[in-house]
Amino acid sequence: MTDFKVAPDMLTFGGAFYPKGYMFIMFPLEKDAQQVAAALKKWSDKPEVMHLSPATVLREVGRVDGDTEVDLPAVGTEGATVRKYVQLARQGNCALMIKADSDEVAERVMQEVRKVHFSYGQRYHLLAMEDLE
Repeated sequence: MTDFKVAPDMLTFGGAFYPKGYMFIMFPLEKDAQQVAAALKKWSDKPEVMHLSPATVLREVGRVDGDTEVDLPAVGTEGATVRKYVQLARQGNCALMIKADSDEVAERVMQEVRKVHFSYGQRYHLLAMEDLE
C-alpha cells in the first residue's frame, strides 16, 4: 500500500478530482481499511492500493488548508462527491483508492469491502461515476 498524492491525470481539465479507473472508498475505522488492503494484497501480488488518512483526503482531494476551504470546482457530481469526502474526512474517515480497470476487479474489491463497514464509495469510469454499495 502506498501513500497518496494527486497526479495530474486524476483531475479533469477544470481541476475537479476524477481519478478514472479507480475506486475511492471511505472507512470510519482505520482497521477496516487496513483489513481490506491486506485482503487485496492476498489475491494480487501488486495491487494498486493507495491509503489516504483523513488529513490527506482534506489536503489533497478536498484542497482544505487547516480550517480554510478552497473553492472546489462545482461541476456536477464531481464537486458534490468531493464535498462528501471532505465531510467524512472531518469525521475521521480514511480512504483507500484502488485501481479497478475491469468489472471483475471492481466486484472482487467490493467482496472484500462489504466484509467491513465502509461509509462511502465511488468508482470512476471514463465518463461516469458509480456509487458503490
